[in-house]
Amino acid sequence: MTYSIVAYDPDEQAWGVAVASKFLAVGALVSWAQAGTGAVATQALAKVSFGPDGLALMAEGYSASETLEILLQNDPKAALRQVGLVDARGNAAAHTGQDCHLWAGHRIGEHFACQGNILTGPDTLDAMVEAFTRASGELADRLVAALLAGDQAGGDRRGRQSAAVLVVRHGGGYGGDNDRYLDLRVDDDPKPVQKLKALVKTHHLYFGAPRPEDLLPIGEAIARELQAIMAREGYYRGEIDGEWDDESKQAFWHFIGNENLEERWNLEGNTDLIDKVALDYLRQRFRA
Repeated sequence: MTYSIVAYDPDEQAWGVAVASKFLAVGALVSWAQAGTGAVATQALAKVSFGPDGLALMAEGYSASETLEILLQNDPKAALRQVGLVDARGNAAAHTGQDCHLWAGHRIGEHFACQGNILTGPDTLDAMVEAFTRASGELADRLVAALLAGDQAGGDRRGRQSAAVLVVRHGGGYGGDNDRYLDLRVDDDPKPVQKLKALVKTHHLYFGAPRPEDLLPIGEAIARELQAIMAREGYYRGEIDGEWDDESKQAFWHFIGNENLEERWNLEGNTDLIDKVALDYLRQRFRA
């Protein structure tokens, strides 16, 4: 009932899963990943325990193919299952049971595996492979690019309902004390993959770190512009004079916090600079 991709990025040291299906909240069942260990997609007649059990086996040092063999060997319904895995070193393995609903199959590439069942045909997986290997950007971007390609090639032949992407890496989660870098889900939507792509873009906005080349000095013109926006929104009551003083900075800190952009500007950084990404967002969001 599903098509998915599991993958490893050696540069990011990240592991991830992306999935789409004509099924409610598919990401809650299919997607499993652990930093330094690997990722698992369990689907078709999904045996959800393959997720945590597969990660536990790979954490013990079993490869993706060894883990897959262990998971399936005592499963009386293995012929109905579909599973994709990638381990800590990026080795990939997949299983499509002979009794999975057609069309069903999988593709294994370098550091990734794509799998799907009840698809319109093999074109879905072929498109996913090509898109993932050619895409640029973060692992999350490339995983969603694969889903989009699969969706456009046909996808789940029953239709569309939900999609999800999960990416983990050591210290990558919010606050830096967990590995859940990105975990986004569209549980029920007529165009779930397109919505998921938009959510990933929003995640980059809120949680992405400013690049040095995107930092702009807050001169008189930008300061006046920000003061005017904050005055309209009720954060600033001073003069709109282009002076980027402590009153302006304190008001801007409250404003930025309410917009969830504190990763892109805060009072502990260089408060005389602003990230162009954040500035462009504020201009569009609060244009007069």
